[in-house]
Amino acid sequence: MTKVALVVGGGRSLGEYLSKHMAKEGYDVAVADINYENALKVSEEIKKTTRQKSIAIGADATDEEQVKNMVNEVVEKLGRIDLLIYNAGVAKAAKITDFELETFNWCINVNLTGYFLCAKEVSKVMIEKGIPGCIIQINSKSGKVGSKHNAGYSAAKFGGVGLTQSLALDLAEHNIRVHSLMLGNLLDSDMFESLIPQYAKKLGIKESEVKQYYIDKVPLKRGCTFEDVANVLTFYASDKASYLTGQSINITGGQVMH
Repeated sequence: MTKVALVVGGGRSLGEYLSKHMAKEGYDVAVADINYENALKVSEEIKKTTRQKSIAIGADATDEEQVKNMVNEVVEKLGRIDLLIYNAGVAKAAKITDFELETFNWCINVNLTGYFLCAKEVSKVMIEKGIPGCIIQINSKSGKVGSKHNAGYSAAKFGGVGLTQSLALDLAEHNIRVHSLMLGNLLDSDMFESLIPQYAKKLGIKESEVKQYYIDKVPLKRGCTFEDVANVLTFYASDKASYLTGQSINITGGQVMH
């Protein structure tokens, strides 16, 4: 029996890496993304480079009907869901006095509400089919410590930790485990790259100096890589972590230790 992973936000950057990584780990992979073309590209590459099955789905994780349809399509085409990776995320930086309510709501919807909706629908499938599954949210160190000029993102990520612990308690009786991965700065991710102009303005430094500024804050003196995330995720999704649930795991190079 081949396990199936559903990667929400799997069409580019870290999500693309994790989709391809789980295929290499022997999972059939459903790549879901709000941009269907990106999801399709990743899915086709998985089929070309591995022996695993893969499908692409265009879905907005904040829309309940689209999430239900997405989960139904995965079950219909791949038969089951053993692992949900919720990787959809957005951020926009501004001081609280200039932070628009629309932006705040957008951050909450994508980073938190979408996670809730996907976990809700996937857990129904796992329970119905008796699957001892795993749900993993890609979170951030901003879910452990506040982040200057990032009120919407940090609030949503803190919420993700509480939601993860609550889901873990709800689903323990079904042998479904739930975790959040608290990532350090993914300096090579599309999201970080997009925020560099805003961070340069916030810090009063040149855009070319932003990455080094964040590296200098890390005890291990480097950014978080996609491989770092994949290595930890692989363990927590595996049977080797069968006694672990409800954890928020730091992948921060020592920058956050609690």
